[in-house]
Amino acid sequence: MVIPPSLQPGDKIGIVSPSRQIKKGSLDAAINLFESWGIKAVTGPNVYAGYNQFGGTDQERAADFQLMLDDDGIKAIMCSRGGYGTVRIIDSLDFTRFITHPKWVVGYSDITVLHSHINANYGIETIHAPMPAELSPGRKPPVSAKSLELLKALLFGTLPAYYQPNHTLSRKGRADGVLTGGNLSVLYSLLGSNSETDTTGKILFIEDVGEYLYHVDRIMVSLLRSGILEGIAGLVVGGMTDMNDNNVPFGKTAEEIIAGAVEEYDYPVFFGFPAGHQPENHPLVIGRHAAISVGDSISSLVFR
Repeated sequence: MVIPPSLQPGDKIGIVSPSRQIKKGSLDAAINLFESWGIKAVTGPNVYAGYNQFGGTDQERAADFQLMLDDDGIKAIMCSRGGYGTVRIIDSLDFTRFITHPKWVVGYSDITVLHSHINANYGIETIHAPMPAELSPGRKPPVSAKSLELLKALLFGTLPAYYQPNHTLSRKGRADGVLTGGNLSVLYSLLGSNSETDTTGKILFIEDVGEYLYHVDRIMVSLLRSGILEGIAGLVVGGMTDMNDNNVPFGKTAEEIIAGAVEEYDYPVFFGFPAGHQPENHPLVIGRHAAISVGDSISSLVFR
């Protein structure tokens, strides 16, 4: 995998809205924060555009992202927020310049489309992390200060190492492999496309928000039947936040559904990783080699 260069003081980053639209002014707090880190934020011309629920038309959103891909002065591309829409523009993007001049692409949720597509097709690492619009005042839940500190350190070249108390559903063991994954529903939507990442022998990370429990089960059964869950080296489960249920309960939590889907395998399963749609959304390098360990009381994820 190709590692984009770390940021240096004085570098410029670009902010674009490839998914859902954002309100005017919702990037101000993030831009101020980035400036305090010693980097300058440049927004795409259409970053505040709106077209129905999207951050502009497909053409406007693609144009902004392409602008940042092709500008060698932009050292990282921050996606303003998630939602839905990135998959609608992915096939119109030209990554030719990006391949020879890689830069960090940062975001999560719907931005899983970019993580998966870039990793699968170009072998370039990306960062699963909080997004700028989440820092606007009054937004709930707020992003934790720790997650932002870790993101800053990662962008400037310091890899994180994570140690967590064991979740009751975690399964002991050790595994090494390239970290892949992101939002569970988005990953499911990419199956069979040229944006699908080969997970064989890799550590799979998943998280999700607002899904119905039966749909989580549907996804996990699909991954099970396809052989994806059999072929991975290990599983890391982040936040399964604000799950929904029907009037007749499904009968299991999202975590229990996931545990049941992988119960026949013997690789380690790390539940409760602090990433996803929650205040503790610690950054992960998608495409980087990592080691996970689930011991008697502590689970860890350490990048190589």
